[in-house]
Amino acid sequence: MNASVASMASGLSAALRLARGRADGVVMVPGDRATIARSFWAIAFCLPAVLCRLLMSWADTGIPSDAAHLAGLELIVFVLGWLIFVEVTHHLAPVLGRAQRWGRFIALWNWCNVIENVLVLAGGLPGLFGAPAVIDEACQLIAIGWALWLEWYATRLALGVGPLIATSLVLLDASIGILLLSVAEAFSS
Repeated sequence: MNASVASMASGLSAALRLARGRADGVVMVPGDRATIARSFWAIAFCLPAVLCRLLMSWADTGIPSDAAHLAGLELIVFVLGWLIFVEVTHHLAPVLGRAQRWGRFIALWNWCNVIENVLVLAGGLPGLFGAPAVIDEACQLIAIGWALWLEWYATRLALGVGPLIATSLVLLDASIGILLLSVAEAFSS
């Protein structure tokens, strides 16, 4: 099997194990440069889910007249937020005394994002198919909660940090996304 395909399969398998609460998923992904570089294929794996979520939101609100522009903006914000988090954590890891663990962490974080995006997408499906609001909202809440927990769990295990630092890093990731979306909305208005 090609090294790239094997690395991707290992990364996705590790993320799925972590999503099921299996701590052994962490050891399936090494922290070497090649694995880190290959883990950025996760961005491409996430793009369909990002676009599907956007289309699902338009199913409720209607397709805007500048749909292509908004879709492009959504993709730029998504990728930029991803890369900013990678860069910030690369500088934070030494401050936390975890520089030697950053490679494995970021490779796992990349692959866990694929699972997180699928979870959030799946959580929105009941509403798309007309489920009652209480079921739709419960499914979305469970999916988002699971996705946040997965990021937190993978962060704790891969970096070897406590719950508070892992929570802070998850909040940092979310804050970067919220800030970028706010800036993008301000410029698109």
